[in-house]
Amino acid sequence: MRVSLLVLLAIGCASPRQFDGIEQAARRDIEQLRMATRRYQTLDSAVVAGYAASVRECLVHEHHGAMGYHHVNRGYMDGALDITRPEILLYERTPAGEYRLNGVEFILPYTRYARDSTPPVFMGQTLRREDNLKFWYLHVWAWNENPDGVFADFHPRVTCPDSARRVFRPTVNG
Repeated sequence: MRVSLLVLLAIGCASPRQFDGIEQAARRDIEQLRMATRRYQTLDSAVVAGYAASVRECLVHEHHGAMGYHHVNRGYMDGALDITRPEILLYERTPAGEYRLNGVEFILPYTRYARDSTPPVFMGQTLRREDNLKFWYLHVWAWNENPDGVFADFHPRVTCPDSARRVFRPTVNG
């Protein structure tokens, strides 16, 4: 009961535009995700939990913004999607050199869920295929409002320093 009340309060305090067109169940999932990842606002806390301490490349799209630095927790790459245990945390580096948590990415490898299967659904969203890397994925911009939508692949306001930029071209296979 207490958790439900906290979730409802958090939803009420969130930016209404961030949830435009999102089902109520997905809103609850996003708030549960925010509660679970709040402690990762500082990269040090994420590292203690098993996420990579250092990531060289910051992924960008030529025209649609960036995803940022992907800090992976290999222990969570078990083929089970869990809102409280995202496989990847998406960080951006501020001009001051600090890391800012923007969102997460959920990963389901083809070895655990075959590529030619019916696409899996998580948080009310159909996961996308990434054939280059051989997995299904879903981005959730839970910490930085994305004008392209909370489940968009890239964030137009996220930037990467020139020294770490790597242009990423996702496969567009449904």
